[in-house]
Amino acid sequence: MEVLTTSEMERADHLTIAAGKPGFALMLSAGQAVAEAAMDLAEEGPIVVVAGRGNNGGDGFVAAAELAARGREVSVVLLCERDSLQGDAASAARGWKYPVLPFNPQALGKPALIIDALFGAGLNRPIKGEPQEMIEAINANGAPVLAVDLPSGINGTTGLVMGAAVRATETVTFFRRKPAHLLLPGRMHCGRVHVADIGIARSVLDEIKPQTSENAPDTWQASFPVPRMDGHKYARGHAVVVSGEMASTGAARLAARGALRAGAGLVTVASPREALAVNAAVLTAVMVRPVDTPMEFAEFLHDRRFNACVIGPGAGIGERTRDFVHTALSAQKHLVLDADALTSFAEAPDRLFESIRTSADTHVVLTPHEGEFPRLFSDISNKNPGRSKLERARDAAQRAGAVVLLKGADTVVAAPGGRATIAANAPPWLATAGAGDVLAGIIAGLLAQGVPAFEAASIGVWMHGEAAREAGPGLIAEDLPEVMPAVFRRLYDQFGIEY
Repeated sequence: MEVLTTSEMERADHLTIAAGKPGFALMLSAGQAVAEAAMDLAEEGPIVVVAGRGNNGGDGFVAAAELAARGREVSVVLLCERDSLQGDAASAARGWKYPVLPFNPQALGKPALIIDALFGAGLNRPIKGEPQEMIEAINANGAPVLAVDLPSGINGTTGLVMGAAVRATETVTFFRRKPAHLLLPGRMHCGRVHVADIGIARSVLDEIKPQTSENAPDTWQASFPVPRMDGHKYARGHAVVVSGEMASTGAARLAARGALRAGAGLVTVASPREALAVNAAVLTAVMVRPVDTPMEFAEFLHDRRFNACVIGPGAGIGERTRDFVHTALSAQKHLVLDADALTSFAEAPDRLFESIRTSADTHVVLTPHEGEFPRLFSDISNKNPGRSKLERARDAAQRAGAVVLLKGADTVVAAPGGRATIAANAPPWLATAGAGDVLAGIIAGLLAQGVPAFEAASIGVWMHGEAAREAGPGLIAEDLPEVMPAVFRRLYDQFGIEY
């Protein structure tokens, strides 16, 4: 499903209004959707609506009037003077035939539900003074909170907390999610998110052309690899994983098993001779071949059957790893660069980016976590408080000329052209040693089967999260490849694929 920035959502509203649907009609539909959600969240007891001066507050007034018409006890706390409201918000306020309460925390009382209609998704300045005090009082009240569009205090595009933010039990948003419903920390404030249809036609997206989607099967179903009845293992690609020295071989093996479970027909670990026996003793379906030097690696990759490669997990930091990366790029093997392969270029990231561009291979994926990201993209700093993870990943993909997968609980995958997905399915127990190595392998396994880089990275991230959910709490990285068949079965069932 598409994800809209606040400016894109404003455009969707404007296009809908220009097509003949009044803005107040959209507000009525939004407020009624909020009222429906409120009835479900609090079946009885008093409800307090905290309303702001903009359209978010207007939605709150419509919801209040609707709830009162259904016999609920409702009060409205308003940020400003009622007669200062303008436009559709003023029209909505006229539909509320009762007094409004003064804007102070004591007005909240002890309700069964608080509806947060204070600030909308377009908030772009820090909250201070009385609004901050009200947000703190809402959070301290103890009543469940239903947020309108987005919890007040969250920037809808970046997901950042603007000084203070409501912690909602549920959020009702309209037409499409915003980035802040998926990006952290915003997602942590939203609770359960419901997307309401308020009468905006899907056809407006043809005009807006959004480039961001939630990372879910409907986004990449057309690229999902399904083995042919007449296929064979060589048709499903041959992935190579570069191993490090004897003391750090486990990461490469995790990546190799991830690639095999993701569907690669064959997987080979390119191992230093000193570590050959260690790798061979543990691996069974995965093959092992001796490769020590970049020259040997170049000769090894002359075999055209090798079509995807992972470099980084346990590879070691330094010149050898850099040379292996340049070699793989020169050979135009679809490539996943992770961990040590990224850190090896920390002193000269432009050398990596130039090598990627020179290779002319559009199937290169970089998989940094937040600690590795600034090593390659120091001027696209993750410490800049005004830039979202989505913006940073997009800028990095453009800079590198490769797909950038910025890991975390809200993993973003971005392509150089601007397309991006945001994942929201990773459970907290996925944060464990070796999980990223398996992810790198899964992506390589998909690349080996001919899946384009952006889709391979997005599919890999989603399946990685679902595998963690399948394994459950107590997960260790070795569990992830073993539960992949269950994830495949669920996808096959969802897509209507027989197996």
